[in-house]
Amino acid sequence: MAIFQHAFAAGLAAAVATFATPAFAAAEVEPTKIAVFEFELKDTSAGGGVIAADAIDTENLEKSTDEARRVLAESGRYSVVDTSSVAGEVSSAGGIQACNGCDAPLATRLGADQSMVGVITRVSRTEFTLQILIREAETGEVVFSDFSGLMLGANYAWPRIAKRLVSNSLQPEQSAQ
Repeated sequence: MAIFQHAFAAGLAAAVATFATPAFAAAEVEPTKIAVFEFELKDTSAGGGVIAADAIDTENLEKSTDEARRVLAESGRYSVVDTSSVAGEVSSAGGIQACNGCDAPLATRLGADQSMVGVITRVSRTEFTLQILIREAETGEVVFSDFSGLMLGANYAWPRIAKRLVSNSLQPEQSAQ
């Protein structure tokens, strides 16, 4: 008899769960189109004016950007827009750090709703910070800003921190800062 009672209870629970759901399904929200521009390095270390960025720095900046794009795309909340067609314009403007918010109008031209930029600041060869900004493409308004704080690790650690910072930015309780 106990088997029948358990079966009945399980069936009843399934029926309640089925009928307790809303009669309408939530409308699927279309992912936000975001243009993620190549992360840049700002070297403020003692050797910054003497030792130029090298191939390993460049590789880790690319990995950091790729990691940010991957996390955003995998979230389902964002559709990442290719920025390679405007990379020359960013470079000719002196880079993201010098172009005074050029990422927003460029993102608009690319059909994106938002833009993301990231700047890794090297404090020493084993300390750095990462700042990311997300802007509304149409207005240029910063809708999200996050900062890693001082991190330990050489350039090989940049992609890991980019992943963590971008993942944290996807948390629903995060608001524009």
